[in-house]
Amino acid sequence: MAKRGKAVEAASYASARAALLAMLKELSYEAREVTLSSGQKSHFYIDCKQTALTGEGHVLVGMCLHELLGRAENLHPNAKLPQHHACGGLTMGADPLCSALALFATMNGRELNAIFVRKEPKGHGTGAYLEGTRAVPAGARVVVLEDVVTTGKASLTAARRLRDGGFVVDTVLALVDREAGGREALAAEGLWLSSLYSLQDFPVPGTGGG
Repeated sequence: MAKRGKAVEAASYASARAALLAMLKELSYEAREVTLSSGQKSHFYIDCKQTALTGEGHVLVGMCLHELLGRAENLHPNAKLPQHHACGGLTMGADPLCSALALFATMNGRELNAIFVRKEPKGHGTGAYLEGTRAVPAGARVVVLEDVVTTGKASLTAARRLRDGGFVVDTVLALVDREAGGREALAAEGLWLSSLYSLQDFPVPGTGGG
């Protein structure tokens, strides 16, 4: 794999976004028949964990999501809302995204914690769905993260569990929006989606383009 810029922390958002997309195309994108977690059939698959779990990918994800969060807060229909105090998402696709964003934000002077949302309640101890809430004030605003939005099911599940936990959830950030109805499904539950990339950023089999 070709080496990319060493000083990732000094890169602009545009160059970081381009570098992250290059990594996703190289490490995460596959043109093959798959059944997605939503149950839908697809001619291609984007496994973002293959990128987000690399050291460089982790840094780029954190940097890009940090910038995307700031833009989303400024552009949100209700821009008077307080800043997000935490990020959370459904395990395990969202786990490295939450870790990367919380780390990058903290290193750049913004207090932001990560919450992991379990698919099933913890089998012992508290039996909780949410991990990492002790440092997050009750009623705080939490942004939901998802790697690839298709139908929006994972984000909807995470948002509902975070809301049940007493948090305010109105925004979803994704690495990729597959443009398969997820944005509309999220909007129906008061969730505003902002993504780094869309379907047009990746080569779609059978179309002859990306």
